[in-house]
Formats: sequence, structure tokens, C-alpha cells
Amino acid sequence: MIVFYILIFGIMYFFMLRPQIKKQKLQNEFGNQLKKGDQVATTSGIIGRITKIEENIVELQLDGKTFIKVLKSAISKEATDSLPAKQIIE
Repeated sequence: MIVFYILIFGIMYFFMLRPQIKKQKLQNEFGNQLKKGDQVATTSGIIGRITKIEENIVELQLDGKTFIKVLKSAISKEATDSLPAKQIIE
């Protein structure tokens, strides 16, 4: 009976927990590599260029004179990677 529980836990680990841990690790590495001038997208779909980084807060320029502050964790690696190669913010 204990072997059955160990088997179930092993299956859950490899199919559910391990991929999520790997995805979170990639997101954390992406957040640490952000720099001023990068064009990024947030998890809510806002696209902007990084103008300032302070600890966990990132200031994004959305348009000529429009700036917002978001948490660094709100910047999505998946959404940023899906942006077209051309510069959206001029």
C-alpha cells in the first residue's frame, strides 16, 4: 500500500510539480536579466520599455510621456517572448 502512495507521489512530481518549478526558475532568471531599454510585456498585456529598475519595481514607458510602475514579477517572459521583433515603442 505504501508503494502505491510513493508511486502516485512520483507521478505527480514529474508531471505536475517539476514542470512548474522549472517554469518559475526560468521566470526568475528572466526577471534578473531585465535592463533599462528592454521592451517587455506584463502579465496583463501592457507593452512598454523599461526606463528605471528599483529593487522589485520597474518603471515602464508606454508612450512618449506616459509612464507606469509595475512589480518586476508582473513582467511575463512568455508575453515578452511573443512580441514581434520590431520595436513597438518609439
